[in-house]
Amino acid sequence: MRRVLLVAVPLLLGGCTTQVVTSGEMAAVAPMLSVERFLQAANDRDLHSMGRIFGTSDGPIIETGGTLGCGFKKFGSWFGIGERCLTLQEVEIQMSLLAELLEHEDYTIVSDEAVPGRLSPTTRIGVNMRIDGEDIDDVPFLVVQTGDRRWLVEEVGVTRITGAIRF
Repeated sequence: MRRVLLVAVPLLLGGCTTQVVTSGEMAAVAPMLSVERFLQAANDRDLHSMGRIFGTSDGPIIETGGTLGCGFKKFGSWFGIGERCLTLQEVEIQMSLLAELLEHEDYTIVSDEAVPGRLSPTTRIGVNMRIDGEDIDDVPFLVVQTGDRRWLVEEVGVTRITGAIRF
């Protein structure tokens, strides 16, 4: 009986496993989720959410870094080192313009691939979109990972959209 238990217990426990998603699998999904959240925020005209999802490897565009941080950036910009901080109003205007361009009826993520040669991990997400009844194929979104492992939309290939708009 004891030998039967020694064989049966490991076999039964082997059926009770949990699949653990590794960080590599999560990293592949995170850039797509950032694009989805950004497109939803654009349709909702939620400019502050867009500003929290749009940025560079240094962080979201809406996080200006406070008075001291912006003071250093402004000082550095006088010498051609970096850029000055954007005001909240400037961020809202930029996000409003992007929201206007990205307002869509539907979208489908069609591709994702790593972008080689970047200092921070960057993924190109291709999105097919339906805007004002027009199908626009493969709008590129570059999504970059920040130092605290968030994924932010860094660049949107709006020329794919503006080239498809007929006036």
